[in-house]
Amino acid sequence: MDHATTMAQFDALQKNLVPLWEFIGKPTQEEHTIVVVPSLTLDSEFHGSEQQAYEERFLFMLFLLQQPRVRMVYVTSMEIAPTIVDYYLHLLPAVVASHARKRLFLVAPQDASSQPLSRKLLDRPRLLQEIRALVRDPQRAHLVPYNTTDLERELAVRLGIPMYAADPRFFAFGTKSGCRQIFAEEGVQHPLGIENLRSVDDLIGALQTMRAQKPHMQKIILKLNDEVSGMGNAVVDLSDVEGNERAAIEEKLRAMKFELPSLRYDEYIGKFAKRGGIAEEYITGQVIVSPSAQLRNTPLGEVELLSTHDQILGGPSGQSYLGCRFPANVEYGPAIMREAEKVGKRFAREGIVGRYAMDFVAVKNFAGKWEPYAIEVNLRKGGTTHPFLTLQYLTDGKYYASVGEFRTVRGQAKYYVATDHLEKPEYRALTPDDLFDVVSKNRLHFNHTTQTGVVLHMLSALGDRGRFGFTAIADSHHDADALYARTEELIDAEARAALEK
Repeated sequence: MDHATTMAQFDALQKNLVPLWEFIGKPTQEEHTIVVVPSLTLDSEFHGSEQQAYEERFLFMLFLLQQPRVRMVYVTSMEIAPTIVDYYLHLLPAVVASHARKRLFLVAPQDASSQPLSRKLLDRPRLLQEIRALVRDPQRAHLVPYNTTDLERELAVRLGIPMYAADPRFFAFGTKSGCRQIFAEEGVQHPLGIENLRSVDDLIGALQTMRAQKPHMQKIILKLNDEVSGMGNAVVDLSDVEGNERAAIEEKLRAMKFELPSLRYDEYIGKFAKRGGIAEEYITGQVIVSPSAQLRNTPLGEVELLSTHDQILGGPSGQSYLGCRFPANVEYGPAIMREAEKVGKRFAREGIVGRYAMDFVAVKNFAGKWEPYAIEVNLRKGGTTHPFLTLQYLTDGKYYASVGEFRTVRGQAKYYVATDHLEKPEYRALTPDDLFDVVSKNRLHFNHTTQTGVVLHMLSALGDRGRFGFTAIADSHHDADALYARTEELIDAEARAALEK
């Protein structure tokens, strides 16, 4: 099938999202099939259990099976362990787990290679046929991907169902260069910087220009256009640039510090030449935080303000996403959402649908006022999607953007701390069942009566990487922090005990 034909068929399918929104956007009593393909179609390669764990990060989608007429096809590279599936199904509120299980269909190509999951499906026509057969009515079905590329568009066409996510033709809007241009056009404050850079000469020229505008600037951050979780970032120290400025900057570039420790200068420059990127002022201050805002645009053209988070960052220069706290501090949460809404309205005019997020840096000035700077748009689901939807699906609650609070259907405020990267070598001694045992016997398991507790995720990377994630839900920021710390403490003790036997 040629590209033009694929595009035409995809556009025709996407028109079905408008009548389908009645079933996607709210609980339904009509039968509807959701096909979940959490393919990581990214430049970075994920292998084996790590890839499987990220694909299983979307298992919160199983909570939609609390709607008795929803059917779900969930696809992963490898088969999901039955105990993990049972764990999620037994979290469903007011639903018989066996009834939900009959409406859940797990599909796996049994391919642990680093190829994107979407590619694995497209290479297996019989598997696509199996998925199509599980969709009883294509007019009552849609595809949910992780991020969207030409692969996901082709997959939607091959399955004959629309994709609830941004059309890949808008890919540039989610790049580092593209979002800076949108920030400028929509009047959203963002750091000094220059986009659409590719060569070493481009980088040197950009840094010279930025130094001319801000001579006392000490650090610049470089970002590859389409990398995620900060893995394409590098920090350039511009202090003590003297004499021949061009030569001095080139030397500073060769000494830059990469967020991904395995990267080397020549490799990074090669990535810049291939994919492009930006140079941006490294925002500093006495008090600085990294919040984010999450939104979605409906097929009806509406902009919905979903949530704000304070991101937990780590790595060599503090640019790697590790987790988040929800909601973001009310001192700046509503303010960043107002800025994000400007971009959301632009996306609505462009015809973009689906979930996306905006990352910010907020600095507290000497007058005690927070100044937010928009730094990027993630035109896809991300690390804050699964904890927020876990909370929303389990409590039937809503985030109120004007006041920066989340309240359940009972009117109770809720907070959480979540991580994707709780990783320690000693955790390799544990199994998912060990973690289930820890949270159960210590009464940390999510409780539907109090609507507090711990929800585990990304368990398939436990055995060989010693990594998993969890969301600690409580009635205050303080209680969420305490629950998170208590859970980690108890799992550490369980790992030590397992190693001593």
